[in-house]
Amino acid sequence: MELVIGTKRWSTWSLRPWLVLRKTGAAFTETLVNLRQGEVTQGQIAPHSPFGQVPVLKDGDLLVWDSLAICEYVAERYPDARLWPEDPAARAQARAASALMHSGFAVLRSACPMALDQAPSGIEVTEALAGDLKRLATLWDLMLDRHGGPFLAGSWSIADAFFTPVASRLRTYGLALTDFGGRPAADAYGARLLQDADFLAWEADAKAEGAGATP
Repeated sequence: MELVIGTKRWSTWSLRPWLVLRKTGAAFTETLVNLRQGEVTQGQIAPHSPFGQVPVLKDGDLLVWDSLAICEYVAERYPDARLWPEDPAARAQARAASALMHSGFAVLRSACPMALDQAPSGIEVTEALAGDLKRLATLWDLMLDRHGGPFLAGSWSIADAFFTPVASRLRTYGLALTDFGGRPAADAYGARLLQDADFLAWEADAKAEGAGATP
């Protein structure tokens, strides 16, 4: 299998399926496309996908071009990895949480882009951003309460892959969910995601990538 991903400092959508693939233990080839370079970026993506976006998963002659679809495919391809919870109720909520991240939190994504090579700094919290942070706190509290942690649906799942980039945003922009109605367990969960060994490997690559970037 080959996973075509974008610049590791910035590409949240690439990070999600990359983490999921790592949890399977399966070997895969990683192909990097440099983002934010206009026609150069599109030229690098074109040989891999007709849709002009990354990530893309290639498995033989199969092409899967959406992060959530890639994760679903990988979960079916490697059932022993248990990437979704076995319990039907936990699985349903993990899927719902992943879908919510996939289609929601637009203000948070826009105002607080992932920047793994950026030193932590504050940000002005608008009313719209506060609204997204309150929704995030509600979601994390609800799932941690229901499933007992340490992750959203109990054990690590695709839902946690989807929220790992969010946790990095909270850290980068100095945002604590306890300031937006969340409980300390929510902030602890976000910190826990950022201690995952696979995320730390991605982050190390992102920082090295940033250090070598042309100003």
